[in-house]
Amino acid sequence: MPLIQNTSADALIYIDTTPTTEAMQAADALIQAQLSTDHQDITHPSIPALRASGFSLAMQTEHDRLISKSEKIPGIDLSRYEALENPAVGDLDAWKATLQHAYASAEYLKSRETNLALLETYGKNAWLVANSQLEDILRDLESEAQTAKRDLESIEQARRSAQENASGEMMGLEQGWRKGVGRMIEAQAAAEGLKQEILQRKRAAAS
Repeated sequence: MPLIQNTSADALIYIDTTPTTEAMQAADALIQAQLSTDHQDITHPSIPALRASGFSLAMQTEHDRLISKSEKIPGIDLSRYEALENPAVGDLDAWKATLQHAYASAEYLKSRETNLALLETYGKNAWLVANSQLEDILRDLESEAQTAKRDLESIEQARRSAQENASGEMMGLEQGWRKGVGRMIEAQAAAEGLKQEILQRKRAAAS
């Protein structure tokens, strides 16, 4: 082993040459001789045991599914882009649902095609700008929906207030109508009684 003296730091530096292939094989043979035959299957005693996992039932079920690979579908799921089966002839509701699904898929694919074209032509920045514009449109629509909801609530509150304010007047009119009907019936009964009395007097005078 050569010895080199560093005069600047007054330190000794030892430089070993690269071991030969025979030396490496001899060292590996000595190491293997010291190992037990089952060292690859049995954990060393100095290594602590693994702690039991505390996964929930749903998480453990998902782990088991991934391990078994029974339901794992490699790649992208293309079933959403497949054409739907034609409904039965004459089933208008099923045909309408199928057409609505087809329209939605067509619009989605059209938007995807536009975004991919922008990404390919102008790069990442144009694609991000398009996404930002879509987010702005979404925020505007959500704000408009909230405004319409508040207006509807205000109209509903005004309607309820008007009904509560008019309830007293409606009750008074109904009571007045009931009294008027009662007086009319009383007047008709009195007139009928007077007619009977006049008729009886005429009969008495004639006899």
